[in-house]
Order: sequence, then structure tokens, then C-alpha cells
Amino acid sequence: MDYKDTLFLPTTDFAMRGALPQNEPARFKAWYEQRKIYEKMKAKRKGASVSFNIHDGPPYANGHLHIGHALNKILKDIITKTHYFFGEEIRYVPGWDCHGLPIEQQVEIKLGDKKKSLSKVQIRELCRQHAKEFIDVQRNEFKDMGILGDWDDPYLTLKFEFEAEIYKALCQIAKKGILIERSKPVFWSWAAKSALAEAEVEYKDKEDYSIFVAFDLSSEANAKISAKGAKAVIWTTTPWTLPANGAISLNPNEIYALTSENLIFAKPLVESLVSLGITKGEIVKEFKAAELEGLNAINPLNDRASKFILGEHVLMDGGTGLVHTAPGHGEDDYFVGLKYGIEVIMPVDEGGCFDETLKTKKLFRADVVDELVGMHIFKANEKILELLGPALIKSGKFVHSYPHCWRTHKPVIYRATKQWFIAMDEPKLSGKTLRQVALEEIGKVKFYPQSGINRLSSMIENRPDWCISRQRDWGVPIAFFRDKSTKEPIFDEKILNNIYEIFKAKGADAWWQMEISELLPQDSGYKPENLEKVMDILDVWFDSGSTWKAVLQSGAYDAGKFPADMYLEGSDQHRGWFQSSLLLSCAINECAPYKSILTHGFTVDEKGQKMSKSVGNVVYPQEVAKSHGVEILRLWVAMSDYSTDLKISDNILKQVSEQYRKIRNTIRFLLASTSDLGEIETSNFTRLDRWILTRAANAFAGAEAAFRNYDFSKGFN
Repeated sequence: MDYKDTLFLPTTDFAMRGALPQNEPARFKAWYEQRKIYEKMKAKRKGASVSFNIHDGPPYANGHLHIGHALNKILKDIITKTHYFFGEEIRYVPGWDCHGLPIEQQVEIKLGDKKKSLSKVQIRELCRQHAKEFIDVQRNEFKDMGILGDWDDPYLTLKFEFEAEIYKALCQIAKKGILIERSKPVFWSWAAKSALAEAEVEYKDKEDYSIFVAFDLSSEANAKISAKGAKAVIWTTTPWTLPANGAISLNPNEIYALTSENLIFAKPLVESLVSLGITKGEIVKEFKAAELEGLNAINPLNDRASKFILGEHVLMDGGTGLVHTAPGHGEDDYFVGLKYGIEVIMPVDEGGCFDETLKTKKLFRADVVDELVGMHIFKANEKILELLGPALIKSGKFVHSYPHCWRTHKPVIYRATKQWFIAMDEPKLSGKTLRQVALEEIGKVKFYPQSGINRLSSMIENRPDWCISRQRDWGVPIAFFRDKSTKEPIFDEKILNNIYEIFKAKGADAWWQMEISELLPQDSGYKPENLEKVMDILDVWFDSGSTWKAVLQSGAYDAGKFPADMYLEGSDQHRGWFQSSLLLSCAINECAPYKSILTHGFTVDEKGQKMSKSVGNVVYPQEVAKSHGVEILRLWVAMSDYSTDLKISDNILKQVSEQYRKIRNTIRFLLASTSDLGEIETSNFTRLDRWILTRAANAFAGAEAAFRNYDFSKGFN
């Protein structure tokens, strides 16, 4: 007799080893192609009393996926499946951002000098092809991660119907009366030759000049404060803006001092200026700021008058208390200049070089101006310091945090141009401003983690009007006509609806392909020869910020209801997609487009350092799938505290693999031990049996509660 035959040994066909890299590709392919798992999940929960949808934040269709993409999509997948297993009807439609500078730049690099010979429509077609190529690449890479969703019909912002919906959102905002066009200084990327929104600016260290410059007072100003040869001392870190100076701002609530060197400073700052060696600090006269209001100093670069004005923006935390004011080069300067009627001078072209305005406005003396026309402003700093001569009291350099274009990574400038803005403080939404409506709606949203509410609220409270126009090729046009004689935009509903229908049928390229006469409805009442087209395109954040309209409201996608149950992205999207989506939905619907927001941190290496190709610490999801398996990547996401930055490396993945093996082998042991279990007789349960069941029920309830609260690491533990 074989004693083995007398034993009840565990038995199961559940393999000890997952062999994930070998088995997963075929399994995932079957999910999508043969078994149609996502469609089955939808059908099985059809008519459920509770539904759940995540509206997908669109990645750019530009390049291969990185580990941050994997983290984001895996989290969405875990949450969608969790709600499915809780018995809810689920919807998840993935999407892509297809317009914008990143794609256009890649096409420009490929074209080189050929770009100059191509029309706008030809360039746009190349951008379209580039985006479509990477949509397919990224879609396949997401499917290789086992992400379930409507991959057969994702939303793409380059689809004709989608472009039409984006345009329709713009028209609705125009009708609300909060779309305005005005000349105002905005962040300007001279490298990209386009305006930027707040969300497109990142801050990095930059070395700049720190200079103190003396402006002689006019005879009237000298007489007013009973001085002779007095000089107003300003401090600036942008010497290149001095030619466009129109005023010197003083704080209306501060006392100003004339020192023994005949220099004027704000009295509270004299002591700090002594330590810099700019003055000995001997005050010979004190006077109120208002005494100089409306009088002039003289710009040492060009002898133009610089008016003394008063502004609350002048602080006593540094500088001299006298602020060099150029309304074309700064927001505070612009608004205080508006109050006093100071001319907005803009001598800088779209590429960041001084233009002919230097001559027409006489911003430099005649003997040097030719040398400066065409010079890049940053290169002009040294020349300007030289031209200041004895008016330059002190010069040095320092490193500070400075705004950069997050696409070109070059420093940006403030440049006054005519742009389109969505106004934050016009009371046009049921008597409320967009800022007020947005802040009220934030209070109704559930945040994971809860601290997200403070971050988004403070950004909405402090943000300026949203500059939505761009001077580029690849995007949805701001397709309005303008009256040639008055330059006023025309928001005639019949015309706007006609353009919307044309875009639906032919795409936004029609704006450049068709004549004005072809774009007007037959009975418009306007003569084509009296009209001109606006040629700007929309900020790509407007595209993605209005996706709720095309995806959740148009009926074109099986994406669930509006507002979405959840938006889920990285924490940087408080200043990006969460904010743009909120503002556009509040402007059009007067409500938030989401019921909850979940944010995750960024991926870093095991030492907490940012990933960099040059450092060699980048982890690619495609390589993890080949070496460890996608399930290990998913378990890494699930077992991490995603609310902070997530560390990943090969060592960390090996540790996660060990956790996976423990889970797998525990499941295998349980399956093997219950392989011959037919039924359980519960009537004779002992106290020990009931105690075991109670412990089990508590464990299951705790895990479920953690999963319902999206606390996956706790649930897995």
C-alpha cells in the first residue's frame, strides 16, 4: 500500500509561479479581443442603482509612455474595477490631448527650414499625423498594462466633431459676456513666439542683474520738495525694460527721505541701503509720497519724462521703495499705469528682440539706437548698463526663482499684446463673478487627500484673468470675425452656429481653407469684404478644460453622466487641468464638472531623486513589464502611498515581487486546501468557528472600507 494514497493532500491546478512576463501579453490580448471584458463589465452591471465614472485627463499624443503615465492609468483602473466589484455600473473612456505646442515643436524639428515653404493647413496636417501616430503607440502601451476602458472609441481632441464642441464652448463663454479682448502684459515665451497662461509657466533659478539707477528730478519736482539736483533711485532686475519706463511708483502710505547725497529713498529702507553702501544714511529732508504725485523725473537712457505715481503694490521688503514702472512689462505696472493714463510702450518683438519702436518712440539716443534694434533683450542688458553711465549707482548679479516656459524651458518675459481673456471678476453669472462661482463649487467637491481643497482654492482666489489666445498653428481657432473698420468682434449667433456646423463636417482647418464668404451663412446680413478673421488659436488648456462638454454632455461617447464622479491626476493639475476644467464648467454650467478629485504624487527613484536620463535612474514601464510583469507594477501602485511622491527602482520592484509571491502562494494554499470542499454545514458551528468568522468579517469589512476610501495600501495590508 502506498501511504500517500491515505492522505488528504492539497491539490490545485493554480500554478505556483505566475510567469507574468510570459503569460500576461496573451491574457491581456484575450481580454480586449476575444473576451471583450470591458463590454461584459458594462453589460453585467447595466441598470445598477449606483453608477461611477472617471473622466480621463488627456495625456499628450507625443512620445512613448513613462512611469508617471503608468501610475496614473493603473490608479484609474484599480478604482474603476473596485467600483465594479462593489456592484456599480462603471464607465471609463480614455482620451488624448492632440493639439498644442509640444506636438507642433516636434513637427518643426522634423521640418527644419522646410516649414517656411508650407502653408498653415499643411503644417496642421503634419501635426495631425504626428498625433495620430502616437495615439496608436500609447493606446497599445496602455493596453499592455491591462488597463480596461473603451479603447475602441477613445476621445480625441483632433476629431472634427470634438473641435466643433471646443469651439461651441468658446462661443457660449462669449455669449456670457466674460470673453474680452484687450492689450495687456502677459507671460510671453519668446522662444515659442506665443503668449502663455499661468499653467504653462514653471519656476527655475536664473541669474539676473540687480541694479540701482538714479533718475534726475525735473525742476518742478525739485522745487516741490525744496531740493536742488535731487535724484530718485529705483531698483530693478530687468535692465532691458528701462527704455520703456513711463513712471516711478511710490507707496502712498510711506514717508520718503532725501539723503545728503541728494538721493531719494523710502525712509524705512534707508538703513538696509546703508549696508549695501548706496548711501551713508544722513537724511536731510523727509516728505510724503503725495508731494511728488504727478510730477516728473527724467529717464537717464532717453531723457523722456517718468511720472511719479502712487501705488499700493510698492512694498517695503526690499529695493528702494521707488518702483520702476513700465506698463507693457508687468501686471502691477499695467494696472497702476492704467489709473494714471501712462502709455503702454512695447519695443520688444515676438522673438524677444528690440524692434523699430526704439526709434519711433525715441527710447534710446539717436547715436546708439541702431545698435540696439534687433538685439535680443537679454543680450542688451550689458549695453544698457554701459549707457546708464553715472546714473548706475550700483550693479551686481544674483540668482533667483524666475518664470520659464515649461515647453521650451527658456525664461519668459512680460509683454503687452492684444490677447483674448476669460474675465475672472465680471459679475455676469447670475450676478456672480467666475471667481465667486468657482470658489463656491470647490466647497462641494470631495478631495482625496483633503488638503487638495486648500491648494485649488488659493489658486482660484489669486489667479489673474485667463489668457486663452495663442499665436501658433496647431490648435482650435478663435474663429470670430472682426469688423474691419471698428475692429470689434462679431458674436452673431447665426454666424457662430454656421461655423460650428462647418467645423463638425470639415474640421477646424476650414477656418484657414475657406473664404469669409464661404464661412458666412447666406442670410447673415454682413458683407464679406467688411470683415476679417481672428487668426489666433486657443490655449491647449482650453481644449482639455472643455473635454467634459464633448465627452460627458454631447452624447457622442458612452462615458457616463455629467458631472463626472471623479477626476484623477497628478498634484500639478491643481494649476492645470483641474483648474481649467472647473473654470470652463463654472462659466458655462455654473457648476463644477466633477464630484471628487483624487491626486497622486510624482515618481522618483529610490533615493527620492527626480528621474533623469543623464543620471540613469529612469524606470520605464515597458521594461518593468518584461522583467517583472505588469502585475508587479500594479501592486507597486496599490501598496504605495500615492498621495506623496512614489519611489521606484529595480530593488523596490524586487521587494514588491516578494509580496506578490506571498499573496499568490497564500491563494494557492487556500485553493488547494479547499479543492474537495462540497458544502459547509453551519448548524453545528462551535464558538471557535463563529470567532473565526467574526475575525474574517472584520478583516473583510476593514479592507472594503479602505478600498471605498481609495486607501489601497491600507486595504492590501
